[in-house]
Amino acid sequence: MTNQITTKWLGNMAFESNNPSGHNLTIDIAPEDGGDGTGYRPKALMLSSLAGCSGLDVASLIKKMKLDVEDFKIETIANLTDEHPKYYDKVSIEYHFTGKNLDEKKLQRAVDLSVEKYCGVMEMFRKFATLEIKTFFNNK
Repeated sequence: MTNQITTKWLGNMAFESNNPSGHNLTIDIAPEDGGDGTGYRPKALMLSSLAGCSGLDVASLIKKMKLDVEDFKIETIANLTDEHPKYYDKVSIEYHFTGKNLDEKKLQRAVDLSVEKYCGVMEMFRKFATLEIKTFFNNK
């Protein structure tokens, strides 16, 4: 299976990229770097892809396991190298669950399954970065 997207220059430093979902997104850089700041930054999008991919896995498992979770968020903190080409060499992925009746063991299992087995974007990140996984349970 292959994926193909088209990314079209909009002028100055902005691009529009399509997606198989039918939604388009704009990519741009900050005004101080010569752009107009009208879109997403490419490297930050990589972090959103990582969190989104893993988050979808965990959300699917939350549904399958019928777990009671009021709130779920993923914080992704990445270190960018100093030298060009700049890339993420260390990435911390924090899973935050909030609720009254959190089943911590099953939620940790959901995170582990995503991290170790299901998330393809996580596997891609492993090729160039050291990953640190943390899970936080906020019982109300």
